[in-house]
Amino acid sequence: MIAKDIEKVVREALESIGVADGEFVVEHPTDLKMGDYSTNAAIKYGHKEELVRYIELNKPKEIEKIELAGPGFINFYLSKEFFRKSLGEIIEKGEDFGKSEHTKGFKVMVEHTQPNPFKEFHIGHLMNNTIGEAVSRIIKSNGAEVKTTSYHGDVGMHVAKALWKDNYALGAKAFEEDEQAKAEIQEINRKIYNKSDPEINARYEEGRRKSLEKFEEIYKRLDSNFDFRFFESESGEIGKQIVLDNVGKVFEESEGATVFKGEKFGLHTRVFLNSDGLPTYEGKEVGLAKIKKGKFPFDQSITITANEQDAFFDVVEVAIGEVFPELKDRLKHLSHGILRFSTGKMSSRTGAIIPAEELIEEVKTRVKGDEQVAIGAIKYMILRQAIGNDIIFNLEKSVSTEGDSGVYLQYAHARANSIIEKGGNGSVKGEMGEAREVERLLYRFPEMVERAGREYAPNYITTYLTELAASFNNFYAHEQVIGDSPESPYRLAIVESFKNVMKNGLNILGIPAPERM
Repeated sequence: MIAKDIEKVVREALESIGVADGEFVVEHPTDLKMGDYSTNAAIKYGHKEELVRYIELNKPKEIEKIELAGPGFINFYLSKEFFRKSLGEIIEKGEDFGKSEHTKGFKVMVEHTQPNPFKEFHIGHLMNNTIGEAVSRIIKSNGAEVKTTSYHGDVGMHVAKALWKDNYALGAKAFEEDEQAKAEIQEINRKIYNKSDPEINARYEEGRRKSLEKFEEIYKRLDSNFDFRFFESESGEIGKQIVLDNVGKVFEESEGATVFKGEKFGLHTRVFLNSDGLPTYEGKEVGLAKIKKGKFPFDQSITITANEQDAFFDVVEVAIGEVFPELKDRLKHLSHGILRFSTGKMSSRTGAIIPAEELIEEVKTRVKGDEQVAIGAIKYMILRQAIGNDIIFNLEKSVSTEGDSGVYLQYAHARANSIIEKGGNGSVKGEMGEAREVERLLYRFPEMVERAGREYAPNYITTYLTELAASFNNFYAHEQVIGDSPESPYRLAIVESFKNVMKNGLNILGIPAPERM
């Protein structure tokens, strides 16, 4: 990448004035009028004229000119030939443009979505799936080997509540309000664990199967796939035995329960086996860690959940690292906020929890029933900002064609596809004129993918694609692409390059890229 070449010459320039191992940044200015790259090296270390002089004499051939601006920013302007070559590279690489191999050989497992059988696949799962799918694709685009998994709570009191009257919401309400119902639900829960009742066993297996089949239907709609599926019914006994085997070493007895004292690590105490000797969520997580590393020898395991589980993972990851020293510093919890609606909660036909499919259908009513556009609108709203924040979902803005929406990006891609269908492929060998803003953005895509992977931040790609779409629309509005002009072949090459980058970017984010709208 040209950025690395610029960093190299800036570092050499600093060394020429006696500054070794200098710290500086090379980044894109917010205003393209200030160049394509800029460095603060002269602000930090002075000698700005000397630095500029050295860089001018030794600058990479792709740099057309260098300017000193403001208090000492050194701005770099790329040459027209650089942009011509970058378009050629984008066209030649096609769907591979933006991918790299700088993390080749690194193995990552990403766990996300985690809907529980017998319960609704709600908008929280939709948000988690959108983030998890995007993060997985970004890491894979940077060259790592990625395996995805979802972890399902297929045992527990929520299952008993659902089986009580074949209605989870009814069972959950009764459990809190009716002592007789509570006792009956607790008895069902015991029977599920010891598998002592054939009739309950049969209902449990049927309900579990139907839930998982329903989840698969939703995953298909979302274009989401998993390499592995793990279950609490598997991890519980494994985790229990590991905890028991490590009592006195990692865990200790406390008031009849088995706990991990996190205080020695600056954390807090959590229970891993309750007073009945049953594994808690914490204990099951220990079992899950063993299952995961047995299935895929990862270098890093990422678990994506809502931020309400931050305290849980702070302790559990340390405890797992004490049990399995080889996993220390290999576990990462990536947390997100919650999905809120700008006009209050969206009303649900089925209760307080909004099913994911209800939101999809609601947005479809606003885009003439087009599911690809509806799902793109939802995913964009989730991925447009840093994932640690709550998402304020505005139904009207989500389907706007004026910008800052998935629909806006999809329309720009469809427009580019239509132009190519009418005018054919262009040529980078034609007359190019002055470099356009869109050309000065297109080549940056691989940088954005790398940065998004480094920081687990899909919003960098979302923001970039939105700016790119705006610059493309401005280009198309002011220049005749198809025609007899000597620049037409080059303009078509710009359109083709834009189409490739937009499609690749949308694919990485898990957003559909329809060719016609």
